[in-house]
Amino acid sequence: MGSVQSITEFLGLRRSMVGLLGMVILVGIGEKLAEDFLPIYLTALGGGVISVGVLNGLDNLLSALYSYPGGYLSDRLGTKRALLVFNLIAILGFLIVILIPVWQAVLFGALFFLSWTAVSLPATMGLVARVLPKTKRAMGVSMHSLVRRVPMALGPLFGGLMIARWGEVAGVRLAFVAALAMALVALVLQQALIEDDRPGAGEKGPMRRPLLNPLRALREMNPALRHLLASDILIRFCEQIPYAFVVIWCMKQVAQPVSAPQFGVLRTVEMTTAALVYIPVAYFADRSGKKPFVLMTFVFFTAFPLVLLFCHSFWPLVAAFVLRGLKEFGDATRKALIIDLSPPEREAQTFGVYYLIRDSVVSVAAFAGAGLWWISPATNFLTAFACGLLGTVWFAWRGRDLTPFSPDAARAR
Repeated sequence: MGSVQSITEFLGLRRSMVGLLGMVILVGIGEKLAEDFLPIYLTALGGGVISVGVLNGLDNLLSALYSYPGGYLSDRLGTKRALLVFNLIAILGFLIVILIPVWQAVLFGALFFLSWTAVSLPATMGLVARVLPKTKRAMGVSMHSLVRRVPMALGPLFGGLMIARWGEVAGVRLAFVAALAMALVALVLQQALIEDDRPGAGEKGPMRRPLLNPLRALREMNPALRHLLASDILIRFCEQIPYAFVVIWCMKQVAQPVSAPQFGVLRTVEMTTAALVYIPVAYFADRSGKKPFVLMTFVFFTAFPLVLLFCHSFWPLVAAFVLRGLKEFGDATRKALIIDLSPPEREAQTFGVYYLIRDSVVSVAAFAGAGLWWISPATNFLTAFACGLLGTVWFAWRGRDLTPFSPDAARAR
């Protein structure tokens, strides 16, 4: 019993965290059964390259627009109630895609099911801040990131098998049916396990109310956090310019195209690689400087599109997706740093306004990705690499090595 308690304490597994992680697995597997194959689904329904670019741009734009309301509702209603609202929104999106098999309906449904990650992530980070001490936040965020990779690994694998069995149209629709069922189970689970954390419940002293105006929240953002945000924006340009076209490159463009199940294997390789680095990195990041871990993450982000350009068969692509998995090396550390530098009781809002700014800017790159792809895949990948290189160099030069224990962090707060 003592050893089990030691392990759960080491991993930051409180009851609410367990409920949250269970929800992440269920909803995540449902999402990833179909999400990675949506570009193939859109083109099969007659949407064309432009619809793929619009989908990727919507993903980023909605992530930006929904992040701040998600953070506000979490700080206003509490994580438990906010997550209930967010799951119901995602379920509506799944229903639209299931019932209306046309590409325009997919884009409309995406307005709802793509919102789940965007609106729930600030709530998730707020829950981590409330239930875990600062010395466990990198571990808590890493556990969330690690568990998220389970559905990212398994979902595309099973989704690829469903497409191989039932085709590109029926297979994806059936994947959304499975996503709907898992989201309903997750809704029950989260309400049973996550403790009620409505603001002010059981607290002593005056409560800091959430700010409805995001501009006020922006003014409260820590200067050190703004430096991180600038570098992060450039790195996400590198990620999002080619993001929606990676599956098309692998399955349609390379000299020896891979099948849908093989692409599922590639994604599984990526997520397995990410899973292997999360816990060791979190352990050291909670006890040492964060800059080396974040910088290595930016290096891996930058290298992926350049390496992918020269991979034209399955086994070289496996190596490229190992590299893609390593881009998660210090991502949880970055998220933990956002929480540490946020005003107390407004962690979810600050996280939301950070993502509002970042993803609003990055959505331009996602929309532009279609135009760059139209010129040529090489133009797309090389432009992404150039953005990543600039962001990496900027962070190496201007990034600050802040931890909750450092003098710089104390002054930043």
